This record gives sequence, structure tokens and C-alpha cells, in this order.
Amino acid sequence: MLLKQMKYFITVVDLHSFTEAAEQCFISQSAISQQIKALEKELGVRLFERSKRQFSLTAAGEYFYRHGKVLLDEIEDFKEETIRRGEDQELNLTIGYPKNFSTNELLETIVEFKRIYPEVNISVVSGTHEELFELLVDHRIDMKISEQRRTFNNDYYNENLKESVSFIEISTLSPLSKKEVISADDLKNMSCIIVVSKEREDSEREFYEKSLNLSHRFLYADSLEQARLMVASQRGYLPIDQIGHLDKPMSGIERIELSYKGNPIQRNYFACWPKDKTNYYIEEFVKMYKEILNK
Repeated sequence: MLLKQMKYFITVVDLHSFTEAAEQCFISQSAISQQIKALEKELGVRLFERSKRQFSLTAAGEYFYRHGKVLLDEIEDFKEETIRRGEDQELNLTIGYPKNFSTNELLETIVEFKRIYPEVNISVVSGTHEELFELLVDHRIDMKISEQRRTFNNDYYNENLKESVSFIEISTLSPLSKKEVISADDLKNMSCIIVVSKEREDSEREFYEKSLNLSHRFLYADSLEQARLMVASQRGYLPIDQIGHLDKPMSGIERIELSYKGNPIQRNYFACWPKDKTNYYIEEFVKMYKEILNK
């Protein structure tokens, strides 16, 4: 049995016409009729009940149509995946994520993704929101994970991942560490520690100051580890967002939910990538990451 015979049969049934099916398959009506008769001969059963210019499906024809359609779809997917793998010689996926970001679910996604797609080389880059945006615009990363700080651009896909809950990490030696919820006003006399590159200090300070209403005193750290060491030594507090699992704070640090005017501070996190550079691997990674984040 030839796949083309199966395709001819299914096309005739879908269009309810031998003539239209022949046109769509770019063969003559007599040729498509001959191919279907050859298919029936090979199977040893009739697929059509014919009467003048009309036809209907036999029980065998109904079964063959229903299961054959599924099989053809699977074969098409199989063919496309084979072609894709054959054309992709060196596959790279570069992901950007925030400097002050918990990477547990990101790590889990990378491990699972590599198990399924071992042919893909994955790289990760951390940065501030603005750094990640510039890297994406310059095509130095394929996709970024970050909170929403600007109006969405129609040239990019923006997949909503999860709404974050904002916390601060503070020294256990501080009297504020005993509170269950802490407000921005409680922190006004303390320094806010931001994880940021030196050349991005001004823009990050402005965001935390104006958008999150945090203190006017700021200290800067190059990494999350350095920031937490500064917290433990009572230099200030560290704002941090939770969109997945956060490990237990290190010794000497307490993590407390942050509020503003009695309401939790929450932000939307998105995966963002350019529409003109999208591909199967980016879309599959984002889908996998979102599922792991929300399980």
C-alpha cells in the first residue's frame, strides 16, 4: 500500500469529490480513481459504496479514513522533524535571566531539555533588565526571562510565565527580621542592596526607587552571593522576587514578604524573544519552563 494512495483516498473523503480531490493532488480524475481501486484491491475490501455520481463510505472505509488521517499527520510530523534535525548542524540556544534570580526551575528545565534535545548547545547569560533587553535586540541572546518594565513590542513574543511575589532578605540581627510582613516604609532608614553591573546602577536605582517605592539609599553588588554576604553583615536589605522555588535563606538571613500600603508587591514575569527569530527549540524551551514553574 502506497502512502500516496492513502492520501488520495483521504482527500476524496475530505472534499466529498473525486474531481476536486484530483485537482488538489495535481493528477487526473481517472488516475485518482484508478489508484483508489488499486488500494481496494490490495486490501481486499471495498472502501466506497458507489452509485452513479455519488459515493458513501463502507464500514471498512470509515475505519480506514479515521485511522489513516491520524497516521498521515504523524508521518508528516515525523518527516518535518527528520528534515529539521538534518538541516540543523550546530544548534545553539542562549538564554538571558536576571542577576537576582532564583535559577532552580531554570536549571531543572535545562536538564530536561538537554535530555530530550541533546543536539542543542545551551548557554546562559545573566544581566539587569536593560542589559537583557539590549542583548535580545542585538541578537546576542535568543530569549530572555524578566519582569515587565515596558510596553510590549509587537515584534516580540511575550509569554506570560508567572506572577512573582516580592520578598526582602534581611539580617536576623535586625529587629525587623521578626516581622511576618514588611512594608516599604519599614525599610526607609535602611540601605537597599541591588545586584547590578556598575554601568547600570542609575537605571536600576531609579526603577527600585520610583516603581517599587523602596529607600533612597542604595548599595550595589556584582552577584547574588555578594549581595547576601552584605545582608548577613547588616549592610542593608536585598529585594528578591519569587516566581518558583526559593531555597531556604543562608544562615544569618531572614526572608520576609514585602508589601506596599498593605498590599503584596507582585510583578509579572515573561519569556520574550523576537518573532522573526523564533524556532521550534525556543518555543519548546519556553513551554517546558512554564510547565515546570507552575507545577
